[in-house]
Amino acid sequence: MLNIPMTPVNPTKPAMNHVERFRAVMRFQPVDRMPRWEWAMWWDKTIERWHGEGLPAGLNDVFDISCHFGLDPYKQFWFSTTESTIEAVQHHVEGVVAGMDDYLALRPKIYPRHEEAIAGMAPWALRQKDGKLVVWITLEGFFWFTRTLMGFEQFMYAYIDQPELVHKISEDLLAYNLDLLERISRVCVPVFLTIAEDMSYNNGPMISRAIFDEFMAPYYRRLMERVKELDAFAIVDTDGDVTKLVPWLQSVGVDGVLPLEYQAGVDGLALREAYPDLLMIGHYNKLVMNQGEAAMRREFERLLPLMRRGGFIPSVDHQTPPGVSLQEYHLYLRLLQEYTQPDLQG
Repeated sequence: MLNIPMTPVNPTKPAMNHVERFRAVMRFQPVDRMPRWEWAMWWDKTIERWHGEGLPAGLNDVFDISCHFGLDPYKQFWFSTTESTIEAVQHHVEGVVAGMDDYLALRPKIYPRHEEAIAGMAPWALRQKDGKLVVWITLEGFFWFTRTLMGFEQFMYAYIDQPELVHKISEDLLAYNLDLLERISRVCVPVFLTIAEDMSYNNGPMISRAIFDEFMAPYYRRLMERVKELDAFAIVDTDGDVTKLVPWLQSVGVDGVLPLEYQAGVDGLALREAYPDLLMIGHYNKLVMNQGEAAMRREFERLLPLMRRGGFIPSVDHQTPPGVSLQEYHLYLRLLQEYTQPDLQG
């Protein structure tokens, strides 16, 4: 049996703002209550279903929907490497790079500067300064981006057949992300950033530790140095079973992981026992959300020890699927509010 101490949640602590609360949880410090937040929001088909079940028809923006549901306000800015938009997008360069010549020809057409979007972060920076919301940014990682350019199978061969190409892409991406951080930080220093990787699946990492150490670790270390200078938290977003990845990521300065997919066999309590300072977000099994209140409540009970330990924010372990009705989601929200109250944390 795991020895899980109580988290320092203080029912008598004065109300905190959203920034204070997030930082305190992630520093294993006392909080007035747990954050209430959905990191991945909802599938478009889920929103489409809910529009037919009572969600206001004109409500489509995920930030606005989050506020409509009474969740804590978190504003994400995804800095695409290939599209001049601040959101998660479908890349239009999937698998187009087969060799160095292809990459060098493509390079002038990618790496958008996002100048207008960065300037547009200013109003959100003011709201974050007042503690009214948490700003987070997403950068694309060294596995994610190279796989996008080359396609998965070709990318895997490139580690052996074209190592110079893989390094060149990573060097350019590092320079790009460092430049983005420099220019973003002049307008709005995010509380945390996620790094999109998706480099694991149900059976663990898609690459070996040796490949990680040679082709990813040097670039991660330099990126994390800058993130630490900004006093921001760095969390890697990778689906599947992250268990073997965690020590690799911690060795290069990454603070945490999400979404801790239950169906992939991730055991958050075991991770906490093995890595006491690991930050974690997610881990609520999305597949119980249409199985009734008893099943949903059991899932929150499963997560309570992690919530009490600190350094963890419960959230659906990926986007809420369209099999969940609006009524069922309202039930989830009611339970989320109940289980994040301080009287259940102490």
